[in-house]
Amino acid sequence: MCSRYSLTSPPEAVRAYFRYDNEAVFPPRYNIAPSQPVAIVRDTHNGGRELALVRWGLIPSWVKDPREFRMMINARSENAAEKPSFRAAMRHRRCLVPTDGFYEWTGAAGAKRPHLVRQREYGPMAMAGIYEHWQGADGSEMESMAILTTAANQSMSNLHDRMPVIIAPEHFDAWLDCSSGSAEVILALLHAPPEDLLQIVEVSRKLNNPRNEGPEVQEPVSNPPVL
Repeated sequence: MCSRYSLTSPPEAVRAYFRYDNEAVFPPRYNIAPSQPVAIVRDTHNGGRELALVRWGLIPSWVKDPREFRMMINARSENAAEKPSFRAAMRHRRCLVPTDGFYEWTGAAGAKRPHLVRQREYGPMAMAGIYEHWQGADGSEMESMAILTTAANQSMSNLHDRMPVIIAPEHFDAWLDCSSGSAEVILALLHAPPEDLLQIVEVSRKLNNPRNEGPEVQEPVSNPPVL
């Protein structure tokens, strides 16, 4: 699964990597948690791309009261196209979730050890996402998203049996193009990344508290136990 991630790359580097049209200035975020506003990249009606802010925790359009609906931060890629909560978004509202690292934990409750998973060539990368637009009877509106996960590759399996789907830049157009109204065209992209793409670094337990926000949460642990 993916329950925490970071986006610390400069805005100009993020924009160059994702090639969206609008300009957006945002601070580095080291400890992004569910229910918070997060950045996604999606296609626009005029054929371009935009960076937009939505809530992390997908709410399907058919939900009557979001307060009574369990927040869904992840969707299993293997069956998302069949699930009532996700299938419309898989067909019509796919997005990319900018990040430069996500986190996973090992250890027993009360002694959780956080690990940062990032590219070996440090920089932005794209997690596969879907988003929804919810509108209440009183006219209130909310956009929200979930991150798609897949079975972990061998290196990640030491931490968890699931991991985010990572979309390579050469597949951005295919992933974001929802004009076919079908999820079949992108199923081949829903797999774990190559073994040599990512590195795993054990980091400070300060990360365990989602209120901690700053570069200190990514400080590597010296002489970490071997996984």
